[in-house]
Amino acid sequence: MRTLEDIQEEYEFLEGDERYRLLIELGRELDEMPAALKTDATLVRGCSAQVWVYPTGEADQLHFLADSNAAITKGIVALVISAVQDKPASDVAQMDIAEALSPFDLKNQLSSNRTQGVPNMIALVQDHAARIAAG
Repeated sequence: MRTLEDIQEEYEFLEGDERYRLLIELGRELDEMPAALKTDATLVRGCSAQVWVYPTGEADQLHFLADSNAAITKGIVALVISAVQDKPASDVAQMDIAEALSPFDLKNQLSSNRTQGVPNMIALVQDHAARIAAG
């Protein structure tokens, strides 16, 4: 998976539909999430599309599997995951993920129904990281 910095560098050179295509491409690059993990327990609440996030890994290197039934939403999921993927749980728990995503200006680039679940996804990721970091 690309780093958030690499994605941002590419994103800044693109406009309009090209940015949508990049998000769709990012969604396709997510690790495959087995259907058995797409349950009510892994469903992110508040998203207009269905989004599932499943944490794996250890305290020193969190890893997340994620998926969505909508291509652009899946790309947004990939952005969130790229900000935290394979980082220590203690770092993720303290990280300002919303700030890390701010250069993408998602609220102005996408419709509000596409971004409404982002805070819930961030909260889920950070809550898991905090639990793991606490031991």
